[in-house]
Amino acid sequence: MIQKEKKTQVILDNATHEGDTGSPEVQIAILTARIQELTEHLRTHTQDNHSRRGLLKMVGKRRSLLDYLAKKDINRYRAIIAKLGIRK
Repeated sequence: MIQKEKKTQVILDNATHEGDTGSPEVQIAILTARIQELTEHLRTHTQDNHSRRGLLKMVGKRRSLLDYLAKKDINRYRAIIAKLGIRK
């Protein structure tokens, strides 16, 4: 589970305007932080298939948000990809 302070910092780093918590960029950044933490958890707990299912659902949700953003505004898509380092 992502800590409140870390989540707040992720929101502030990726917000497009004051009080922004629902834009695709913020949602993608929060999902990325959660995915990274869950990936570390699964490295030590390899048999935790319930958490693995949640991870795959989060990855799919992030993928659909990225697809939406790419369709809506390709420049914002490229900016968030570069900022978060998702595509290497």
